[in-house]
Amino acid sequence: MIDSLTAVINDPGSHDTSLAKANVLLSDILYVSSLDTIVYFCDKTKEIAESGLAKNPGIKIKKSLSNSLAAALLNLGYYYGIVGEINKQFNYYSQSVTIYNEAGNKEGMANCLINIGRAYEKQGNIPKALESYYESLQINKEIDFKEGIATSLNNLALVFENQGDYQKALDYNFQSLEIRERYLGKRKVSIALNNIGFNYEQQGDTSLALEYYTKSQKLREEIGWKDGAAKVLVNIGHVYWDKNQIPEALDCFYRSLAVFEEIDNKEQMANALISIGMVMFDIGDIKQAKDYGERSLAISQEIGFPDNIKRAALLLTKVNEKENKGMQALKMHKLYIAMRDSINNEETQKANAKQQAKYEYENKKAIDDAERDKMIAIEKEEKEKQRIITFSTIGILLLVVAFLFFIFNRLKITRKQKEVIEVQKVEVEKQRDVIKVAHKEITDSISYAQRIQNAILPPDRIVKDLLGDHFILYKPKDVVAGDFYWLRHVKGKTLFAAADCTGHGVPGAMVSVVCNNALNRSVREYGLTDPGLILDQTRDIVVREFEKSEDDVKDGMDIALCTIEGNVLQYAGAYNPMWIIRKGELIEAKANRFPIGVSFNPQPYTTHTFELEKGDVVYVFTDGFVDQFGGAAGKKFKSLQFKSLLTEISTEEMEEQKRLLYAAFEKWRGDLEQVDDVCVIGFRF
Repeated sequence: MIDSLTAVINDPGSHDTSLAKANVLLSDILYVSSLDTIVYFCDKTKEIAESGLAKNPGIKIKKSLSNSLAAALLNLGYYYGIVGEINKQFNYYSQSVTIYNEAGNKEGMANCLINIGRAYEKQGNIPKALESYYESLQINKEIDFKEGIATSLNNLALVFENQGDYQKALDYNFQSLEIRERYLGKRKVSIALNNIGFNYEQQGDTSLALEYYTKSQKLREEIGWKDGAAKVLVNIGHVYWDKNQIPEALDCFYRSLAVFEEIDNKEQMANALISIGMVMFDIGDIKQAKDYGERSLAISQEIGFPDNIKRAALLLTKVNEKENKGMQALKMHKLYIAMRDSINNEETQKANAKQQAKYEYENKKAIDDAERDKMIAIEKEEKEKQRIITFSTIGILLLVVAFLFFIFNRLKITRKQKEVIEVQKVEVEKQRDVIKVAHKEITDSISYAQRIQNAILPPDRIVKDLLGDHFILYKPKDVVAGDFYWLRHVKGKTLFAAADCTGHGVPGAMVSVVCNNALNRSVREYGLTDPGLILDQTRDIVVREFEKSEDDVKDGMDIALCTIEGNVLQYAGAYNPMWIIRKGELIEAKANRFPIGVSFNPQPYTTHTFELEKGDVVYVFTDGFVDQFGGAAGKKFKSLQFKSLLTEISTEEMEEQKRLLYAAFEKWRGDLEQVDDVCVIGFRF
């Protein structure tokens, strides 16, 4: 689908309607793996649609452009809600629902109302949320839109959960699950499974809760829904916590927090932080509990979500009581009460009952009205036929007159347009020359940057002298790269590494220069040869370099670093592992799960030591190969398939291994774009 949509965008003959639709559909697909793509593709859609509508097109074109514009505004509202800019979120939602209404797109209106309801619910405005959800359910039932009905039922269930009516919530959730399993895909099914798990958890049935949570998480991991799987992981962590399995609970919370920080999902970051803080309080680590609670409260207040504020305030109340800080405890308790009352007050309970009654009444009334309207419509149709015959005759005569006037007017306009086009042609030719000069300057600059980057890579002759029987597969995504390979000989030891700096292209190359220099300094200035100590020192240097900037720079690198002395190999890594294949069996040395750069609570890097045997093949690499999309389903290559490939070819000559790896990568990639730089180093002992 990505190939098809990209082809539409790149086709100079594509109509505005096709371009607008293709851009907004790409935002629907790509945001799962990269949230910021929403802004790029939806801004393009907005620009194309608004420009097309300004030309006052016909009804069909206007409707298509309006629907694409409304969808883009809806997606932009979703994006700004995720990053915590609530005013922008409601502004875009309001524009979207207005345009859908004008275009007569009921499905789009219902979808937009669901998103508005979610936004109100997160703010604690339950009456407004209920109003939006019931209205969306009514519209979806009217047009028999299965996915919309399931989503509306799901959101109504969430409101009943917040009111403590878990049996009613389960009823709505099982209705939603039935529709999703019959008509919708795995992503939608996973949402219903997660919600049912939560209902069971709230009722104290941890076994059923864990069963449904696990089903949901497996489905989300299967389809590559990264932040969705992390959200369920938080829920699984709470079940383990309820069962007093503290290490398992903390593992779930830490893993989910890492994902939310990576994608900058502030709402879920706050949720994971408070979960960790509450566990820390339970096990008596008051200092850590306070730290996590304060971080969660700061984020929750920044984005204005009452439920997370309530939970963080309750934890900090308990922490301050433990620390004998009475005034601080009272302040946090007042905040907790204020948030609790805003979510679950008397007005909310009344609004819930009122909206439920209104929905059930309107359902019954709609059936009676439909019968009455049918009889009126038959009578009206007979009268309308006679009117149509009369007005059609008059209309045809008027159309003939209008057509003759139109032809005359177009002849005059065509003559004027021809003169304007001649003037524009001269201007376009001038701009073309300016662009040609600018393009050459940019190309020359990037080519020079490539020469500079190549200069920091070790020459092939030195690599061969130090590593012997080896290969290096180095395939930048662009002219310059964020990946690089590094080699040194110090104190009788050979040091080598495969490194992946943040980004690719020119930004990645700039970061690679900083990180390469940090590695060199760690070895030359500090005289280090132990891989773990080298990475510790390199991280300190990189962090200090970026701290000099007034901006908040979080760039850094992932790396696999090895030293060899005799038959002893030592390894340390930041995210990137090392593999040894010995007699057809793969031995893995796992990396530490924090980067060379700024990270929360950094720890020393671990040095692993191995005694190599004759014929062992050692591999280090960056993540560009395993993260490449391709194959028949357009999925990632993934680590398991990469292990199998290396094991299969490990007995070949090293140059042949390089050729086979390159061929496998290109075959998997097919016509898709290379997504990242690729660097793989292998040598035989």
